[in-house]
Amino acid sequence: MTNDNAAPASEPAIPNPRADIAQLDALERTLYCHRYAIDEISSLGPVIDPAKATAERGEAVALLEQERVEALCAPEVGPLLDRIEQSPELMGQTRLAQARVIRRDRASLIDVPAEEQAAFTRLTTEANDVWRRAKAANDWASFEPYLDRIVEAMRHMAQAKNAEKDPYDVWLDEFEHGTSRAFYDPFFAQVKDCVVPLLADCMASRHKPDHKVMDGKFDVERQWALAGDLMRLEGVDEDALWLGRTEHPFTGGPGVGFVLIASHVYEDNVLSNVFSMLHEGGHTLYEQNVDPAYAMTSLKGGTSMGMHEAQSRFFENIVGRSEAFAGPLLEVLQRRFPGQLGRVTPHQLYLAENCAEPCLIRCDADELTYPLHILIRYELEQMLFSGEAKAADIPALWAAKHKEYLGLDVPDDAHGALQDTHWSDGSLGYFPTYALGSAFGAQLKAAMVAGGMDFDAVCASGDLAPIREWLRTNIWHWGRAKDSDELMLAACGEPFSPAYYTDYLTQKFSSLYGLQ
Repeated sequence: MTNDNAAPASEPAIPNPRADIAQLDALERTLYCHRYAIDEISSLGPVIDPAKATAERGEAVALLEQERVEALCAPEVGPLLDRIEQSPELMGQTRLAQARVIRRDRASLIDVPAEEQAAFTRLTTEANDVWRRAKAANDWASFEPYLDRIVEAMRHMAQAKNAEKDPYDVWLDEFEHGTSRAFYDPFFAQVKDCVVPLLADCMASRHKPDHKVMDGKFDVERQWALAGDLMRLEGVDEDALWLGRTEHPFTGGPGVGFVLIASHVYEDNVLSNVFSMLHEGGHTLYEQNVDPAYAMTSLKGGTSMGMHEAQSRFFENIVGRSEAFAGPLLEVLQRRFPGQLGRVTPHQLYLAENCAEPCLIRCDADELTYPLHILIRYELEQMLFSGEAKAADIPALWAAKHKEYLGLDVPDDAHGALQDTHWSDGSLGYFPTYALGSAFGAQLKAAMVAGGMDFDAVCASGDLAPIREWLRTNIWHWGRAKDSDELMLAACGEPFSPAYYTDYLTQKFSSLYGLQ
């Protein structure tokens, strides 16, 4: 006998695919509008707002963030994503990628109450304002309670996200998918085993580069004009860029058509401006060159902070501090400062910008010592999350680790634990991606060369279009549709390996310092 009430065996998995596509598009529009508003307020606010605007800005961003989380975690979204993923032949690769990324974003938030997320936004907005004033006043004590509150809030949210994982591992994975201390510990061990003895050999060498040709006072307003020149040299789309001024350089902005760089200049250190701008320009190029089809969707933007820092560190160092690029870079500098730099040669500039000298400020560190700055922060963050250290302990620990790794005495907190903005905005777990991104970049350069690119000739020409096109095709175009490991495998023909980074550093600084 047959059962007339039974559902047909061939009932489609998606009863109404057009309705599901419309629902997905509506969700993406809602998420996009909230992201746009949050990013614009969060990026521009600290740059242009008066001091008394902090609380109101924090409330606006908190409410927008709460609405975004509620939309993303609404009960109907889970079944929608299920239906989309169950019919790949109807949905196509872009919508399947959207569903995958939205599901991951949703999973990281769904067990954290929206009001808790909003409270964290209020806290970090206030903490960032406190940090700015604390740094200016060299006043760690005023920022100290905020750091303890931020760590406790992040620990609590991590437990809600995944109670089975160590809280710090949860946040490491948020900034670079698939990472944890089990990934970073051997990575940093390999980097440390290379950098520490190499730095010691450089310091002991009689053949040392000289930076004196770049010493002096450089007019601040002409440096800001130079910043625009550097963006043009790098190939940034100026019609989609807003350049502002801030205490700590960053790249933000809500869309492909609006990327914001905020930076600073120092009268006595023109190279700080040069490499800050090339660094932030790398972030900007990534954001501006995502597939236009991904605009206003969850696929817009860089896939992870590790891959984002790969782009910034690539243009700052692998291009920007290369000997081949010294000629085009010097031409730009000499146009703005002909009297001071008119007699400097490209080789002199190359030597000046590659002196391996331990310094206190991470953002101004040379390419060789830079990963030690990141290692210090990685170790301190683990201590904060484990409870081994509280915020009150950080200045002393900071000083001890800078003495151990860099041989430096830290004179005050403004040159120490207050120098970075990241902890004030709740970005603990972000710092390791700077070192990882540097390593990604070294492997990407090797892949370019292996594929037939004359990398030095491209840099020497001053026209970086072939490098940009290679990165656009292999990395930037994909936005969030592919994770870092997938991108690295496809672009390089092999999985990520730190050996490219350590080999790059060894070869470059052995040559610079005449090491055997």
